[in-house]
Amino acid sequence: ANLPPLGRCTISVDTFLHSFFNMEVLVEYFPAIVAGFWTTIGLGALVIAAGLSFGMVLAFLRAHRVKPISALVVIFVDIFRAIPPLVLMVLFYFALPMIGLEMSGFVSAWLCLSLVLAAFAEEIYWAGITSVPKGQWEAARSTGLSHVTTLVFVIIPQAVRMTIPPLTNRTITITKNTALASVVAVEEMLNVAQTAQAYSANTSPLTLAALGYLLIFFPLTLFTRWVERRYAWKR
Repeated sequence: ANLPPLGRCTISVDTFLHSFFNMEVLVEYFPAIVAGFWTTIGLGALVIAAGLSFGMVLAFLRAHRVKPISALVVIFVDIFRAIPPLVLMVLFYFALPMIGLEMSGFVSAWLCLSLVLAAFAEEIYWAGITSVPKGQWEAARSTGLSHVTTLVFVIIPQAVRMTIPPLTNRTITITKNTALASVVAVEEMLNVAQTAQAYSANTSPLTLAALGYLLIFFPLTLFTRWVERRYAWKR
């Protein structure tokens, strides 16, 4: 209590560095964090590929305006937009094995996040499809193109360009939820960092994990901004 302000500041800085940038701890757990880093990248890439693809399939089915199919798509979308991803992971990983559907934590996380992304992506794609002027449909059909051909080669390319900004933002938001996979025992970065923190009684592994997420999502954010500028619809 009798230390001068400068002395107290020095002690605070030393405590901060020891807690979050302890070099011995960083070096010891760096290989494990790197392994979790690659697991996170793999999970995120699979979620993006599956979620965006399935979302497009759902929007394509809904565009045919067959009432039973459209109703099923809307029900699916509303359910998976309403339930938090963490709740879905817990249900998939812990509840489904009780009815004979057992899957690994990685598959549970991938499936849950992919379905959530697909639900949001479908709504975004659908908004784009309905935003394409009706005259585009009529002009394409007047040349003899079928409904499916018009949808695939005329409408969807325009719709996708209009939906790039909200689609990329939603994709990044949902992909960052790969950190939730630690709840279902996936050895991704957060899980590894939390385990390392428990063993070392030091928070430096979480610093490594934070830097790892920054290395993944900062370039991804820059890439999506470039995609938006390059390919987004310009009126």
